[in-house]
Parts: sequence; structure tokens; C-alpha cells
Amino acid sequence: MRTINLNVAAWRKSSYSNPDGGACLEVADGFAALVPVRDSKVPHGPVLVFPADGWSAFVSAVGDDALRG
Repeated sequence: MRTINLNVAAWRKSSYSNPDGGACLEVADGFAALVPVRDSKVPHGPVLVFPADGWSAFVSAVGDDALRG
């Protein structure tokens, strides 16, 4: 298991986040082959870490509206 240091992460909010601080998602750039993701309302809470290619496929599927049932 590989450990990454998220103490140095530069987090950015999703472009879909609203200015009221509602349902916001943040991602951290700069980690080779990994994408850390967290809830901006709970910055010291849990972080999910995805393989970059899996995250890219997920974001593309959301953009293509391919996840609707």
C-alpha cells in the first residue's frame, strides 16, 4: 500500500460548486496517477483517492450524462 501526504495538497473546488458552500466537491492536483477527492464542507474529514484514469472516465461519463438510469 502506498501512502501519500495530503498535508501539502492544494485543493480546488469543482466548477459546479455554488457560492453558498452547498454540496461541494474538492480535488487535489499534483499527485501522479492519483486523484484525491473530499467534501469541502468537511475539509478534515475522509478523503477518497482514485486512480487518475478511473477518475477521468467517471468525469467523462458524468459530462456525457451516461450515468442516468
